[in-house]
Amino acid sequence: QVQLVESGGGLVQAGGSLRLSCAASGNIFSTGTLGWYRQAPGKQRDLVATITSGGSTNYVDSVKGRFTISRDNAKRTVYLQMNSLKPEDTAVYYCLCSVPRVTYWGKGTLVTVSS
Repeated sequence: QVQLVESGGGLVQAGGSLRLSCAASGNIFSTGTLGWYRQAPGKQRDLVATITSGGSTNYVDSVKGRFTISRDNAKRTVYLQMNSLKPEDTAVYYCLCSVPRVTYWGKGTLVTVSS
């Protein structure tokens, strides 16, 4: 069993930065693929970025060059550094931990980018 708790969301002006953190409990964190999804009001939940246990990363095109995902297995934490934020980045951001046959989700943290 894995429990995920996100933090770091808030209100920021366009062009600003935020760093999201997701702290995990459970012993399987270091072997899982970790990631961030986001859900804007009235829209579906979409992939933002993932990082495998080996450190390979993947990003949706709209955040490439602006967002960086990283993990610290010793701290059981995954991060999302978000720079050059845009109003269209406004959403609830969810972290996930995926292992064979099951994916765990956090409850989300709200990011609001004002223009």
